[in-house]
Amino acid sequence: MIWWYWIFMGLALVGAELLSPGGFYLLFFGVAAVIVGALTGMDVVSADWLQWLLFSFLAVLSLLLLRKPLLRLTQKHPPQVMDSMVGESAILIEDLQPGHTGKAELRGSTWSARNVGTVPLLSGQRATVARVDGLTILVKPE
Repeated sequence: MIWWYWIFMGLALVGAELLSPGGFYLLFFGVAAVIVGALTGMDVVSADWLQWLLFSFLAVLSLLLLRKPLLRLTQKHPPQVMDSMVGESAILIEDLQPGHTGKAELRGSTWSARNVGTVPLLSGQRATVARVDGLTILVKPE
């Protein structure tokens, strides 16, 4: 294959990797194609079968050896600490039977609240937040 075909294919694969959501698969194939293109351009590799063999070998080897370290390097984010509402008091807007869902006010906002206690909770009563499940607070009697 002509050397600049390899370079073009490699740059296209690297560009496709940039447009994809991630995973670093196409990057290694693109880099292998650029390397084969450079070696072909310098007349180090001339046979087509050898170019394809070298491309396959470089792509798979670099994928196996470098993908995990690259993922670890790019995905090192400190864990996000969410503000926990566990232990705070919520005021019930409606009566809640055990296991049922209703509304409660907490921090000036209305939340979906599920009674995880064993006794019914009445409207206007304070309840303690036991856990947060998405946008639902799980409450129990104080």
